[in-house]
Amino acid sequence: MDLYYQHQPAPAPTRTTRPWSKEEDKAFEAALVAFPEQAPDRWDRVAAGLPGRTPRDAWDHYQALVADVDLIERGAVDIPSCWDDDDGGDDRSAGAASTDRRAGKPRGEERRRGIPWSEEEHKLFLDGLDKYGRGDWRNISRFAVRTRTPTQVASHAQKYFIRQANAATRDSKRKSIHDITTP
Repeated sequence: MDLYYQHQPAPAPTRTTRPWSKEEDKAFEAALVAFPEQAPDRWDRVAAGLPGRTPRDAWDHYQALVADVDLIERGAVDIPSCWDDDDGGDDRSAGAASTDRRAGKPRGEERRRGIPWSEEEHKLFLDGLDKYGRGDWRNISRFAVRTRTPTQVASHAQKYFIRQANAATRDSKRKSIHDITTP
């Protein structure tokens, strides 16, 4: 366990509270590998590779990640109901004959459809895309489109980028929320 701040005086209250960018997260993860727990001045070294971040910011970010992993491992994180595709029971003893192997669902049961994205959510998505960049679905979900999970944001982005790529080749097009390109 990392005990760097347990015996240190309280830091000045001028800490950074802005969200971490994708690039900062990648640099942070690389620094954690480069400077293992036993490294002297670990958090000073980690913060040195993160412009605008203090050693305390790096420590707090690390602690938040450790807490998140702990909650996930203990099963204490409530999974949103939209992620739950079964009927609530884990009835594996019923036998494989009653399930469709391809879909992983009982036969005859229809796939649950998602809730369509509102225009407001799409505009928030575009704002988040500008701010956090393509591929950072977690931060877009966490700080821009708070009503959607990272998986839903990624799926929406995939459809959006396909629609944009095919815009020039389409003759007749139906209206779509993906046609909105400015926040």
